[in-house]
Amino acid sequence: MARRFAVLDVFTDTPLTGNGLAVVRDAGGLTSEAMQAIARGFNLSETVFLLPADGPAHTAKMRIFTPARELPFAGHPTVGAAVLLTLDRFEGDAAGRDAVVVIEEEVGPVRCGVATASNRAGYAEFDVPRIAGAIPCTLDRDAVAGALGLLPSEIGFENHVPSAYDAGVPFTFVPVANLDAARKAAPILALWKSAFGPDAPASVYLYCRDTIRSDASFHARMFAPTFGIGEDPATGAAASAFAGVVHRFDAPPDGEHKVAIEQGVEMGRPSLIRLELEIARGAIANARIGGDAVVIQEGELFV
Repeated sequence: MARRFAVLDVFTDTPLTGNGLAVVRDAGGLTSEAMQAIARGFNLSETVFLLPADGPAHTAKMRIFTPARELPFAGHPTVGAAVLLTLDRFEGDAAGRDAVVVIEEEVGPVRCGVATASNRAGYAEFDVPRIAGAIPCTLDRDAVAGALGLLPSEIGFENHVPSAYDAGVPFTFVPVANLDAARKAAPILALWKSAFGPDAPASVYLYCRDTIRSDASFHARMFAPTFGIGEDPATGAAASAFAGVVHRFDAPPDGEHKVAIEQGVEMGRPSLIRLELEIARGAIANARIGGDAVVIQEGELFV
């Protein structure tokens, strides 16, 4: 049978930048093995499969696959799918529309607000499904530096040190001294497991305070070689967990705080992820992730 699909670039409003996402609209009847094979075929950071929702008030159920495994939650698939579901809802008359969609993911229902810019593009924002929690782990600075091809002196800035957080998907967060260190970082696979395991997550989010864009707060890169992702152009799940890093090391006061994260620059796929933090009584009360998405391709799969 023919199954409709779309490819979107996410966390960008410019085609051929941001993070590519394949969305299979008609995924009913596909086995998990078939979904994984299709994801390998698209060979993007993630491919998602839309199914009818279980909840009557929800928009769709979604399963998320990297080329190597299934994920319980991911940010750029959530943003891209929310925009596409809204564009489909208005069937060619989508420009200037607002909508709310609720997507069932393995981590739980995710509520998204969407504002469309055209029949091919929009902006989506969602409350993170889980407040970032710290992961106890031992991170040796020398081992971390070696696994990233850096010097130990290039790990850390200000009071920021390597840490690990989870807001649905676990990540190790590695602060680096500056843009030069961020640019030259590269995974050394032979040293990866000894630096990021067994208790530290193997998906590594490297960040620094220096930025290229004047409207960005942090510059970031994400490496997950053991999950089939050499480098990811934009990682919403990591940005969700990064809320814990900002809270711990920057200690923002009570109130709302906006953080913009640039990513994908070194890959030639620049992206911008918007993180909003709500702090109450010194704790994270809520966090939201937002970004643009634009459809660049549509077609059919005959599987």
